[in-house]
Amino acid sequence: MHPDDEPVFKRSKWGTNHYYFNPRNPVGMALIVIGLLFTAMMLILMADHAGPWAPDPVPASTTSPTYDDIAPFAPSTTGPFPSPSGSPSAS
Repeated sequence: MHPDDEPVFKRSKWGTNHYYFNPRNPVGMALIVIGLLFTAMMLILMADHAGPWAPDPVPASTTSPTYDDIAPFAPSTTGPFPSPSGSPSAS
């Protein structure tokens, strides 16, 4: 290995098994920059509600809504009780 070569990943010195990108390697530096740009772009898209976070477009209505569309469970006009089947005749 050439003495100027640096590994892309380096082991963390905090006593854990974690690795990090080595900024002394050009590939490691490129991965750091790409990661930062990607993160910044996603945060901007989320803040602007754009891209995958864009709200669904509201379709333009060609007709005005009817009463049944607005209140499909409106109370009936016949009253709360059914009418009797045989009404008494006046004689």
